Amino acid sequence: MSAASVEQPFHQEEPVTLTTIADEIMERHPGYRVEIIAGHLLVTPSSDAPHARALTKLMRPFIAAGLDDGETEVLQNVGLWLPTGAEDYAIPDLVVVDADIDDHFVENNAYDPACFRLVLEVTSGNWKDDLKTKVAAYADAKVPVYVIVDRKHQRLHVLTDPAGNGYENHRPHAPGEIVTLPDSIGAKVTLDVAEILKAGQAKKVA
Repeated sequence: MSAASVEQPFHQEEPVTLTTIADEIMERHPGYRVEIIAGHLLVTPSSDAPHARALTKLMRPFIAAGLDDGETEVLQNVGLWLPTGAEDYAIPDLVVVDADIDDHFVENNAYDPACFRLVLEVTSGNWKDDLKTKVAAYADAKVPVYVIVDRKHQRLHVLTDPAGNGYENHRPHAPGEIVTLPDSIGAKVTLDVAEILKAGQAKKVA
């Protein structure tokens, strides 16, 4: 057999995917949240204390309404699989989901959007993503209710009735208002806008 006819082993490297890059970022920067939306990486640093405090304040009315027992659960930082791309997923700050969510696992720690009744985001430095990019993403995923605690502009937004890449109804609420969320989430939940926005602000040291 001539040298020219000897087959040499050929090693082809696996293509680098956005999921691989996302995993590397999270491994190198523990606490960072990495999402893939419409083929783009969204990287959010670790939350500050006011962000976490607002989430704690928010969970209480949902749990008090009974949404964390029976047919639904109230969870934080659960991956939502998006139909906008082969690797797309988001990680909302807070969600109300069907209790059988474990049966709807897709991949990469993300679940079928059909079992999400509500998603909620508390804005951080990349507030524009919550107010624009994620509006389109959650609407495309047909999530019925999207709530945004907008710490930048001191508003609470409630978006309902997804249609295309947006929501037909988008109502901003100011401090002083009491907001009742749609019954479609499974129970009557009211939110005190001023109380939630105050929780999301840094405490002033006397």
